Amino acid sequence: MKQYYKLIHIDTATPKAPDCAIMIIYTGGTLGMVFNEQQALVPFDFQNILDEVPSLKNFNLKISVASFNNLIDSSDVNPSHWDDIASLVEEYYDAYDGFIVIHGTDTMAYTASAISFMLEGLNKPVIFTGAQLPIGAARSDARENLITAIEIASQKLNQRPIVSEVCIYFDNLLLRANRAKKVESVQFDAFQSENYPVLAEAGIIIEYNFAALRPYQQDAELKVRKNIQQEVAILKVFPGISKALVEGVLSIDGLKGLVIETFGSGNAPTEKWFINALQKAINKGVLIMNVSQCMGGKVIQGRYQTSKDLQSIGVFSGSDITTEAAITKMMYVISHAKTKELQHNYLIKPLRGEME
Repeated sequence: MKQYYKLIHIDTATPKAPDCAIMIIYTGGTLGMVFNEQQALVPFDFQNILDEVPSLKNFNLKISVASFNNLIDSSDVNPSHWDDIASLVEEYYDAYDGFIVIHGTDTMAYTASAISFMLEGLNKPVIFTGAQLPIGAARSDARENLITAIEIASQKLNQRPIVSEVCIYFDNLLLRANRAKKVESVQFDAFQSENYPVLAEAGIIIEYNFAALRPYQQDAELKVRKNIQQEVAILKVFPGISKALVEGVLSIDGLKGLVIETFGSGNAPTEKWFINALQKAINKGVLIMNVSQCMGGKVIQGRYQTSKDLQSIGVFSGSDITTEAAITKMMYVISHAKTKELQHNYLIKPLRGEME
């Protein structure tokens, strides 16, 4: 099989032996773009990263870059790319102390959430980052995002990594990957985590929220769960949603899982046709998870009459999970939980800190 990436080793020009080894996985996205002679944006060669980010020379690190041969716009990302990222972590897990994934911002929360489920037993930092402006732009946020992500990934306390989970670092904030959402397209503060505390904040110093960080698991062993199935859908409820639309989604050939975005704390229409359509799908084996359209708060099925019917027919409460984490968790569950009992168990409990 043809290798899908090229490996580049960066000489940071430090005279000592490196304190830490970091691998950067470059998938594409705005961060890695520079202007060519015609002032058009093109991907830059990471072999020349020290020209763009000379402050990397201040790190006493071994830095390697695994750059995808075919760089991808994040709008084109699919589960095969998630497999590629997970495979790189798996292949180089013992050789590196931490991993940085450079990824486009549009679907970063989806990819980072998926990777959090796929890397079972992870005990090292895997930090996603990107940029709103290319690294070649004068006011780019790319340099700070990349430099701080590398610093966080290399930090240890008592010979153990401070961070041992999948995260997103963006605009001074370190967030749990499967708790983050992209909320801004033109400002630098692109990501928020409404339902879970910030893991770290980078100012003059990096202040870690140790109570929120996933604890290091001394006996954990990495198991990489690839081959994610895609037979899932998202149905966003809105006033006036039609029977034809709902039944059309639920009748998709091969559908195995559905994330339904409801109002407020999990409320949905109580019309008989709506509930019957969901019940029919559940009876056929389709897993349905209820998540809120609200940025903050959580689903509490049964709190109002408008969600009691969902609870009674077997719709699972997503609690305070994000849509991005819910749909990738659903993919993971239908792929790697082989019995209905196990699938149900996985859906209602937190697997990687994605819900309370």
